[in-house]
Amino acid sequence: MFEAKVASGNGEQVLSRDIYRLGHRLDFFRMLSVFYTTVGFYFNSMVVVLTVYAFLWGRLYMALSGIEKEAQKNASNNKALGAIVNQQFIIQLGLFTALPMVVENTLEHGFLPAVWDFLTMQLQLASLFYTFSLGTRTHFFGRTILHGGAKYRATGRGFVVEHKSFAENYRLYARSHFVKAIELGIILTVYASHSPLPKGTFVYIAMTISSWFLVVSWIMSPFVFNPSGFDWLKTVYDFEDFVNWIWYPGGPFRKAEFSWETWWYEEQDHLKTTGIWGKLLEIILDLRFFFFQYGIVYQLGIADNNTSIAVYLLSWIFMVAVVAIYISLAYARDKYATNEHIYYRLVQLLVTMVTVLVIVLLLEFTSFSFVDLLTSSLAFIPTGWGIILIAQVLRPFLQSTLVWDTVVSLARLYDLLFGIIVMAPMAVLSWLPGFQSMQTRILFNEAFSRGLQISRIVSGKKSA
Repeated sequence: MFEAKVASGNGEQVLSRDIYRLGHRLDFFRMLSVFYTTVGFYFNSMVVVLTVYAFLWGRLYMALSGIEKEAQKNASNNKALGAIVNQQFIIQLGLFTALPMVVENTLEHGFLPAVWDFLTMQLQLASLFYTFSLGTRTHFFGRTILHGGAKYRATGRGFVVEHKSFAENYRLYARSHFVKAIELGIILTVYASHSPLPKGTFVYIAMTISSWFLVVSWIMSPFVFNPSGFDWLKTVYDFEDFVNWIWYPGGPFRKAEFSWETWWYEEQDHLKTTGIWGKLLEIILDLRFFFFQYGIVYQLGIADNNTSIAVYLLSWIFMVAVVAIYISLAYARDKYATNEHIYYRLVQLLVTMVTVLVIVLLLEFTSFSFVDLLTSSLAFIPTGWGIILIAQVLRPFLQSTLVWDTVVSLARLYDLLFGIIVMAPMAVLSWLPGFQSMQTRILFNEAFSRGLQISRIVSGKKSA
């Protein structure tokens, strides 16, 4: 919250007339000093993340459109590309950007202590922490430039070394980190499955490993630096608490800590204050999620190498059918689930039978395969998320209609899905023996680690 507060303040500075006047009246070199002592750090952070986005979306477009395949077919060898990527890879790992810090420590303490400090920082997972912090600065700085609306955030002065629940971490980081990491993860997965580059080559690994590191750091950092973050019992209780928070009914007097719906509406506050250009730019940015569907449907077996626009238009029939099925089940649940349970089960049975029948017919009479089911989910799930984001922008027009209830219901399911995706690696690491002790010892000093172990034993006895 502190990073968000400061980044939002710098975003408002960019929009202020003070920076505008300074830019007009100072010479170039003094303006550089103003830039690097005010908004420059946050602007550069945003450019770094936007560059990652541009790179990955560009590679995905080249893979899905066939440009990459044609380029590789016509190229005699990849030695030149390998040499370029090899040099760029050193900078991408952060070794080159960390050089000023090593040089400064060398001047102050000597070369060997400087190298040892650098290695110690890596062992303490500093790269993970600062990559995550980069995402916080970028999200709130960029959102404030786009929509304005910086506000004070009460960070408190509490005891910081305490376990935070999964639901609290999700509320804080869902929009700024988790959703973006899942988006980049889907891009990398689709690219891996459709890129003609051999997956074991240095060129492929060098182009994707730093992006995967960004995805992992944005998803795992809140739990890696969370005391008892990989305790199995706490993970189980956190998941139950998260599910209860998701399904807790909203209302005007519900707090975001207890109700997903209240939190979801609060996350849209910036759209209330933005102007027409902010809303238009938000919709344009949200359109990127439709590209997954546009690119992937032509790769499905059922498309049979047909490149007509009709293939993409027909794929929207599937989207409409899925939403219609969901609305039917939701209506049946509200109408029959409480008093006439047998009718609700009958509707579920009919929907299941029709779905299975359609899949069997597609398998029998078309080129459809079971792999298409998994591939199409990577196409249509982002499309649904894009529709929800656009609906949030158009909330003043939709809130009074029946469509808005469906949007809220679908958004709830998406946040539940995102929560399960984020918690899956955390649950696996919590299940592994010894990982919790290793995390505690890496993050904290020996005295605190010992105290934490004793407190766990005491709390276990009390619960017993």
